[in-house]
Amino acid sequence: MRQLTRRQALSLGLSAGAAAFLSGCATPGTTTVNTAPTIGAAPPGETVRLTYWAWLKDAQKVADVWNAQNPDIQVDVVWIPGGNDGGYQKMYSALAAGGGPDIAQVEMRTVPEFLLVNGLVDLSRYGADEYAELYDETLWNQVTFQGSVFAIPQDSGPMGFYYQPELLETVGAQAPATWDEWADVARELRAAGGVYLESFPVADASTFTAFATQAGARWLSTEEDGWVINMTDEATLEVARFFDAAIDEDLVDTANAPYSPGWFAAAADGKIAACTSASWGDALIEGISGGEGKWRVAPMQRWSLENSFGSSFLGGSTAAILANSKHPREALEFSVWMTTTQEGIDAMITNSGIGWSPAKDEIGSVREGAGSDFFGGQAYNTEVFEPATRQQNTDWSWWPITQQSFNILSDGFRRKAAGVSLVDSVATAEQQIMTAFRNKGLTIRKADS
Repeated sequence: MRQLTRRQALSLGLSAGAAAFLSGCATPGTTTVNTAPTIGAAPPGETVRLTYWAWLKDAQKVADVWNAQNPDIQVDVVWIPGGNDGGYQKMYSALAAGGGPDIAQVEMRTVPEFLLVNGLVDLSRYGADEYAELYDETLWNQVTFQGSVFAIPQDSGPMGFYYQPELLETVGAQAPATWDEWADVARELRAAGGVYLESFPVADASTFTAFATQAGARWLSTEEDGWVINMTDEATLEVARFFDAAIDEDLVDTANAPYSPGWFAAAADGKIAACTSASWGDALIEGISGGEGKWRVAPMQRWSLENSFGSSFLGGSTAAILANSKHPREALEFSVWMTTTQEGIDAMITNSGIGWSPAKDEIGSVREGAGSDFFGGQAYNTEVFEPATRQQNTDWSWWPITQQSFNILSDGFRRKAAGVSLVDSVATAEQQIMTAFRNKGLTIRKADS
């Protein structure tokens, strides 16, 4: 893998000094892996063994499908804890020691953090660009930096509106088409019987971020010499004002985050009528006691802003080739098979319960037109989520301290109970995130107003 050039490092937001340092060093603990020539394919007849670290359940069963057809390239899966639950630390430690797997599951929002330690293979050097047309454009953009591809999209989470029609019908409502309609339904439900339309997780900024993305926000972008931040744009403030009002009017449940034990109990008891969430939420909602046949799925409600979008993504991960891989070509070949072929995607859905397929034209045979008994026989995957993938904010991109930024924003949102508005918390978070960037040697400035 080649190193980041000084120009590329600067484009990721490193200060000039930090960029000079990074462009002249390898991954901590390694020697010349980042400056070595590309690694050739294994000689014919030689068996290559790839190691794949992932927190997906039963991922070895996915690899076994590949292994049966590719005796010269065998994949061994090692289960690790989720990224922020210890998985990423394990990867960083392995990189620093000069080891680690060939392939690792890395969330899309975390890819830039691995770039800052030269931890990922530049897959463009191994032909990744020729596969770009197989993938959803929005997802491909999130793994591409300065024209180089640093991971392969593995799964994602286009969003929709899960709801209980019978509860909405008690106030003569249907699934809302806009967020303004959503607020009207929420008021009517609260007034009629104390039912909440939805929960709003103040302790998890990822949901708010997805809503802002749908509204047209683009919080971070890059210039030649660093990052530009804009978290107080009209799209973000519109979302913050909207949920400030929803919380102030007691239209949302802030005590029980979606999919928490309290949320499941309330949903089963008919006290929560809906959930705006990702495609992978279907499996969780199916865990609601007595819920079979009572739930349906509708397109995500839209913001009224001119530059808003029909849906958003919540979550998503990649198959990243780590810097110390001795077989990046073969690792890329397996990763593309796993994420674009019907065989690979079907195996991922059936065995690992992945979110939405990242492939542009392959959602998996088990999701094509299939109705669900739990959702009243509705073929919601093709009716709702497949179109949602084409209604995304393609300008959104992640940044090197995404998780820290989420923590900062969540800490601010928790202060809503003490009277601090979400609008004020967003503005404060923006300043704190700029400080966090600079503390890491990253260059950042506020966007021109």
